[in-house]
Amino acid sequence: MRKFIQSILLFFPFIITVYIVCIFVAGTFFPSQLKPNINYRICSYGHMFSRLQAAETIQDVDILFLGSSHAYRGFDTRIYSEHHLKTFNLGSSSQTPIQTKLLLSRYLNNINPKTIIYEVFPETFTMDGVESSVDIIANDKNDIASIKMAITINNINTYNTLIYGFTVDLLNLNKNIQEATKKDNDTYIPGGFVEKEMQYYTPVAIDTQRWIYNEKQLVAFEEILAILKSANINVILVYAPITSTYYNSILNNEAFDKKMIQMGEYYNFNKILTLNDTLHFYDEHHLNQTGVELFNNKLLEIIKK
Repeated sequence: MRKFIQSILLFFPFIITVYIVCIFVAGTFFPSQLKPNINYRICSYGHMFSRLQAAETIQDVDILFLGSSHAYRGFDTRIYSEHHLKTFNLGSSSQTPIQTKLLLSRYLNNINPKTIIYEVFPETFTMDGVESSVDIIANDKNDIASIKMAITINNINTYNTLIYGFTVDLLNLNKNIQEATKKDNDTYIPGGFVEKEMQYYTPVAIDTQRWIYNEKQLVAFEEILAILKSANINVILVYAPITSTYYNSILNNEAFDKKMIQMGEYYNFNKILTLNDTLHFYDEHHLNQTGVELFNNKLLEIIKK
């Protein structure tokens, strides 16, 4: 029996090594349809690589923006510069509180913001966090925080992508990577904002629904606020505008408002601003540039008060 256990213990590292090699080979050489559980996409949609490269050098800002695509597509850093405010946008596609917490662990001390404006889209509290996790794994360095994030999410896609990410980092395969400033209809703006070429949304009917929250995301969110409070950083929670068609399809918006009000200073811009679904959005929940400017100017009014 002892020999059997010893054999198992000796065989286990071999299996792990083979698995890592297989992940690396598949991630490097296989087409995407043959590796559904490895989702390593560096310099992909959203300019996350460029944003995180910039985050390494940014220090001492007036405002740090956090949140989902509504953050990096909604908070235009140029508008704040016109008002002599130094800002940086650390939003990312489908960023959930689990990923926000990871990014703060890496960049908060260096960026050292006076104020954080945290975009809180209710849907991000309902997600498992897989999409955002693999985005950050591919476009940022990987460390113990990456492992903790993967364990929290506990999904095979995140695990495999992280294994591949560690091997890429170890072999330094991304050392010559540079991301284009303009990709398709998106242009990266220094400071983390992504401007989309002007488009207009054609409203369609949306079925009614309710937000059902992921407990892991709520826990991570509360931990984030505790961290920022202990660092004496002013936090403003913002529900960015979405189309009225989409907003009115949600049956428990009031409950979300109550939850956020309990957490701190909170503004629901779906109640503060009156926007036109066709004129001010490019899809059902993202502002076009005209909408972005209206949103940011109104937010600046609130900040100045």
